[in-house]
This record gives sequence, structure tokens and C-alpha cells, in this order.
Amino acid sequence: MITDAQKADIDNRFEFHPATPATAGKHDQVRAQHLDLARWIATHTPPGRHQSLALTALQESMMWSNAAVACDTKPAQQ
Repeated sequence: MITDAQKADIDNRFEFHPATPATAGKHDQVRAQHLDLARWIATHTPPGRHQSLALTALQESMMWSNAAVACDTKPAQQ
């Protein structure tokens, strides 16, 4: 048996969270900051496996950051 709080958490994790006028700017900032760092990494580190892993990890960071904005921003924070 799951609690109401667990059900709400699960529902939030698997719902679609479209950008809103309040969160769209935050998504843009997340992407811009990650893009700047990705370009820095590509410019200042030698190509190869480790650079590729760093860029992949940065993509993952961007995804989770945008998920935090989409899923965890409460209406009062928007």
C-alpha cells in the first residue's frame, strides 16, 4: 500500500510538465549556461573519450536541471 504522499510523488514524476510562461525563461537559462560550459569544454580539453564523457555528463546535468524546473517549481515560485 502506498501513501497519498508517495502516490503524489509518483504521479508528479511521470506526468508531462510543459513549460509555462514563468518557467520558460528558467529553461532557457539552464540551456544557455550548459551550452557555454559545453563550448568551453570542447575548446579547452583534448578530444577523446574523456571529453565525450564530460559532454555527455553535461547533457545529463541539463536534463535533470530542466526536470527540476519543470517538476519541482511550485505555482507560488512561478
